[in-house]
Formats: sequence, structure tokens, C-alpha cells
Amino acid sequence: MKILIVGAGIGGLTTALSLHAAGLGAGVQVVDAAAELLPLGVGINLLPHATRELTELGLGPELEPMAVPAAEVVIMDVFGNRIWSEPRGVAAGYKWPQYSVHRGELQAMLLRVVRERLGPDSVLTSRAFVDLSQDADGVVSRLSGREGQDLGSVASDVVIGADGLRSAVRAQLHPDEGPARWSGITMWRGCLEGDPFLTGRTMMWAGTNRAAKFVVYPVSPPRGEHGRVLINWVAEVRVDAEDVRPPDWNRAGELADVLPHYKGWNMAGVDVCELMAASPRILEYPMVDRDPLPSWGRGRVTLLGDAAHPMYPIGSNGGSQAILDARHLAYLLAQHRDDPVAGLAAYEALRRPATADIVRANRSFPMDRILNLVADRAPRGFDAIEDVLSAAELVEIGEAFGSTTGTDAERLNARASLSVGG
Repeated sequence: MKILIVGAGIGGLTTALSLHAAGLGAGVQVVDAAAELLPLGVGINLLPHATRELTELGLGPELEPMAVPAAEVVIMDVFGNRIWSEPRGVAAGYKWPQYSVHRGELQAMLLRVVRERLGPDSVLTSRAFVDLSQDADGVVSRLSGREGQDLGSVASDVVIGADGLRSAVRAQLHPDEGPARWSGITMWRGCLEGDPFLTGRTMMWAGTNRAAKFVVYPVSPPRGEHGRVLINWVAEVRVDAEDVRPPDWNRAGELADVLPHYKGWNMAGVDVCELMAASPRILEYPMVDRDPLPSWGRGRVTLLGDAAHPMYPIGSNGGSQAILDARHLAYLLAQHRDDPVAGLAAYEALRRPATADIVRANRSFPMDRILNLVADRAPRGFDAIEDVLSAAELVEIGEAFGSTTGTDAERLNARASLSVGG
């Protein structure tokens, strides 16, 4: 089976590795429009369901030295008072850890392993998808170079669009969809070396979606003689409509734009303004998603990851869901080796409803309502959260996280492997 994967991000590369593990790697070709695949970006979380899949691909020894096994998530008010916390990963009963890792380092590792296992030419850069046509016998995809030059056509049995939020494959399949849906929130993100805080494996979160929110967590184990770690932070600010600039995913953020929203914020000894000011580079992104589609693909063509289901980064689940897509897709294509159209249909029937539920849950994250209540009821802080929230409201926070992560420990631990023959 010849399979063309458009996009060499986390989803596309994991798909290539999954197809190889399922015995379908000989005909796999990955193409990407970038001239060079550099280890760029900031932090990402791999929830236990994603860590399991990468581990079953034999990547556990690769992940362990580069990632942080998250121990807990802690929600605070802007004064550093603890509202709620829960264990994460193994501490929460999963057989697999939740990993926090630098996105660029993860992608670089996946790229290296794909080329080791599938061959040095299995991933080709400077090749942009233009369009495709298909019939009962296969798909023909046209590619172009960085300067728009015609690079000819590629024939395949299957095309997988894993080319992200602005997917060219999705645009051909759904030409009337329109632009991404903006949440009203702008995000600033950065990474820097610093001292560990709390357990050294804690994700901290403060603020509300009504005004400003801040998330910070380590994405590397301690490094060097001083034991410093790479710290990832995300600042989310609700912006007036007249102040919004057109979305630009390559825009460098300006410290002066984000700093005023966090004056005086201190979380467990982490001075938020000092942290942002010490960051060597700040990136700015609009928080966007897309409405769930009534169908992803057609015939021999399908979508995967952000190309299929871009979602708000509320539950740290976007990259993890792309990895689940990749593993299910490979598993189902392997079950339908003689009929890839049936394999893709089975993949979409399984994954499209599940990811649509998460997209919708992220839009109406019920925990934000509770955090807004804390800000209203205790604008100057509190001594005990039980004086601010009822027992039912505290339970609602935990249920909110469960709705966006999309799995639970007992179910994941008991689920059969997606490894072919596993």
C-alpha cells in the first residue's frame, strides 16, 4: 500500500512510525512544505493515552531523558492561594506517565526515528501539497516547491492530510469552510531556563478566561550542575475585538503587550512578570479552533490531528489526540489491507465523534465558570478554598478536566493494545 502523508509534524511523523510498526511502512512517503524541519516551538503535554502509544512504538527510552513526568496540576488564584489540585500520570493511577516536553525536541526525535526506521528519504521537505484527484484505483497528488515550481505528481493508494490548522488537504476537501474560529483570546508563550518550583514536576495554573490566565510547567529534567530546568509558560488574555490583529502563527510577541495584565501575580514563589521578562523569545498566537466537520475525508483521502480537529489548548490534549489518530489509523488500515477505503471509513467513524466531543468540551470548559466565581467571591484572596466554593463546585473542577482529556485511568489501563498483533 502506497501512502502519502502531507505534514511532518507530531501527527504525521507518528503516523509514519505507526504504519511501519503495522507492517505498512514500505510504501510510506512524508512530505512537508518547510525547507527544513527545525526544533522550534514551546512546551507540549503528552497525556497518558499518548505516552502509551509512543511507548508501544518503542519510544519510551527516547522520551524518558528528554521529558518531565508530570506529578500534579495545581490551580491557584492570582495571589498564589491554592484552589484545587490533582495528581497526574502514574500518580493518578495510569500505567503510563503524563510527559511535559519541548515540542521541537519531540518532533526532532520523531523525525530522526522515522528516518532510521523507514529510510533517509522517507521524509522530504520543500514540497507543498497543491491538490489531488482520485478514482477507484488510487490518488494523484500534485506538489510544488518553495518558489511555487511544479514538482510533478505523486501516485498513492491513500493520502493523509496531517498538515495542521491551515491544512491544504482540508481546504481541498472542504473549500467553503472559511477561516478558523477565534475564541476572543490571544496567547503569548515562552520558554526559559530557571529553578524548579513546587515538586519540580508541577503544572501551575492561575487566573480566568474572563480576563487573563497563566499556565507554567517544566518541560525538561534538571540540567547542568545547578539543576535548572526548561520552563514553559502560556499567558492567555481576552482581547477587545478592535485590538485584534490578523492571525499570524509566526509573529514574535511583544513583552509590553502582555506584561501589564500580570502585574503582581506570584504563584508559589514564581514571579510571573519576572519570568516573562527573562524569556529570550516570546511568541504570540490567537486561540482558535474549527467547528467539527460532518466528515473528514472522502474515499482514499482523510485528515488527522489539527488538520482534522483543531481545538483550544484547554486540556493539554491537541498533540495527544493527533497521536491517537495516528495509531488508530494505522491499526485500521492494517485490518483492511485489501480495502483502504474501508479502513479510512472505519478510522473516521471511530475518531471523528470522539474528537468532536473534546473540541466542544474545550469551548465550554466548565472549570472557567468556577474560577470566575473564585475571582468574584474572593477578589483579595482567601485563607481556605472551602470558605469560597461549595463541595459540589470543587467536584465540578475535576469533572471539567475529565471532559477535556477524553479518557480515564481504568479505561486506558484495560484497553487492548493498538499494536498490530499486540
